[in-house]
Amino acid sequence: MTEITEGNVDVIDDAGNDSFLRDGIRVFAKNRMAMVGLTLVGLLVFVALFIPFISPHDPYRVAMDEQFLPPSATFWLGTDNFGRDLLTRILYGARISLIVGIVPSFISLMIGAVLGIISGYFGGRIDFIIMRLADMMIAFPSLLLAMVVMYTLGANLFNIFIALSLVGWAGVARVVRAQTLAVKEKEFIEAARANGTRKGKIMRGHIFPNVVPTLIVLFSLSIPEAIMWESSLSFLGVGVQPPEASWGLLVAKGKEYIFSAPLVAIMPGVAILITVLAFNFVGDGLRDALDPYMKD
Repeated sequence: MTEITEGNVDVIDDAGNDSFLRDGIRVFAKNRMAMVGLTLVGLLVFVALFIPFISPHDPYRVAMDEQFLPPSATFWLGTDNFGRDLLTRILYGARISLIVGIVPSFISLMIGAVLGIISGYFGGRIDFIIMRLADMMIAFPSLLLAMVVMYTLGANLFNIFIALSLVGWAGVARVVRAQTLAVKEKEFIEAARANGTRKGKIMRGHIFPNVVPTLIVLFSLSIPEAIMWESSLSFLGVGVQPPEASWGLLVAKGKEYIFSAPLVAIMPGVAILITVLAFNFVGDGLRDALDPYMKD
């Protein structure tokens, strides 16, 4: 997965915002893989929102007499061990994947951005405490920490939000801190201090806008990571619980029939693969568009 290096800093003033945005859109639109990824993500969002109107099948209906039916005009990917339409279950799983990908990523992004700006701007003891806490979070295996949280709080969707938010903020904080250290030495920050502007307003109105492009890229790249974490937790039995249609849970249940009914395990895995690749393509395109060091 592509990452933003801590040294990449782009200072944006108000007069250059429009030009910066136009240039970013132009660069992104010229990136074919990014546009493919954006198309796939858009299709995924559309399916997640309108799946009740797209599929005629009930994802929770049990029909044991229709167990493991092969693909047909009625069941395009066949049925699972409870006679449920596999394609419908996979499409409903897109909802959970998007929610789990977006919500915890946004929460951890905001936590990391706030702590990173505070750490970089104030320095000293505050910087030391925040960065050592971030080092502890990074040093601890993320999936293992998420599993501990899930075992402690219980396996449900809300607790997945808490677990993934806790494990995702530290990397964001380090990147934002590095950019804050560079931005706070610029002339317009010195001018704001000389004019008596309060520290809170400087951080909110001058420093934060300059780290927004990096936050956008980090957000797009953290979504597939969160989807993978949720799938892993569900696969291990501490994530989304039956009868919900999580992709990780579908793979976990389908692996028991990998030789007799391989599509039951393979197709949810393919859905995870395509979704993660699509978001990574979008993230790479945003990085190329918004990171000045990546532009020609």
